[in-house]
Amino acid sequence: MEYTVQKLANLSGISTRTLRYYDELDLLKPARKTSSGYRIYGQSEVDKLQQILFYRELGLGLEQIKNIVNDPEFNGSQALAEHREKLLAKRVQLDLLISNVEKTISAKEGASMMADIEKFQGFKQKLVDDNEKRYGNETRNKYGGEVVGQSNAKLLKLSEEDYQEFMKLEQQILSDLVEAMKTVDPTSEAAQQIVDLHRQWLSYTWPTYSKEAHRGLAEMYVADERFAAYYDKVQPGASQFLRDAIVTYTL
Repeated sequence: MEYTVQKLANLSGISTRTLRYYDELDLLKPARKTSSGYRIYGQSEVDKLQQILFYRELGLGLEQIKNIVNDPEFNGSQALAEHREKLLAKRVQLDLLISNVEKTISAKEGASMMADIEKFQGFKQKLVDDNEKRYGNETRNKYGGEVVGQSNAKLLKLSEEDYQEFMKLEQQILSDLVEAMKTVDPTSEAAQQIVDLHRQWLSYTWPTYSKEAHRGLAEMYVADERFAAYYDKVQPGASQFLRDAIVTYTL
C-alpha cells in the first residue's frame, strides 16, 4: 500500500510538516515523487518511520537516529527486539515512580508511613538505569561487572541527605568547570579544586577510590564521545580540560 504525506501523517500521528522535515534531513525519504511533486511512501518507508518513532521515544536525537536507520547493515528485526527490551526497562522505571507517588500520597493522607529514603528511590533507580543504558558496557568492560554492581548498590542506598549532596556536587562541578577553564591551565588551583570535588562526587558511589581508577575514568571522558558530550555541553573542550586536570591531580 502507498501513502501520500497527508495519509502517512494521519496513520502515524505525526504532522505533515515533520515528514517533510525528515525528508529534508535525509532521515526518511519518500519512495518516489509524482510528476506534480507529491511525496509517495511505501511499506518500507512505513516500517522505517516506525523505527524512527521508537528511537525518538527512547530519547535519541535525529542525527543519531539517521546514522542508525540509514546504516546499510541496519537490522530491523534486531532493532525491534532491542526496542522491546528498552521499553520494558522503561516500564519498570515508570512503575517504580508511580509506586513512589502512590506511597507518598498515602503517607500524606496518614494512611501509611514512608521512610525518607523511600522518597528518592525511584529517582535514584532512574539514574542507575540511565547510566547503565548510556555507559554500562564500557564501564563494565573497564572496571568489571562486580565493581559496577557495587557502585549501583551504593547509589541506591544513599540517604536523602547524601543523595541531595551528590546531585548538588554534580552541578557545582559543571558550573565551576566553566570558570576554571578561563585560566587555560588544568594545573591551576581552580582546576585542581574541581578535581577534588570530582573525587568527592565519585566517592558517593564508588566502592573504593583510587587515583588509577580516577585517571582511567578521565581517559574515557575524551576517548568516548558520549562521555565527552556530558562535559562539553557546558563548554567545548571541557572534557579535555577536566581530563588534563585529573591527570595532574592523580600523579
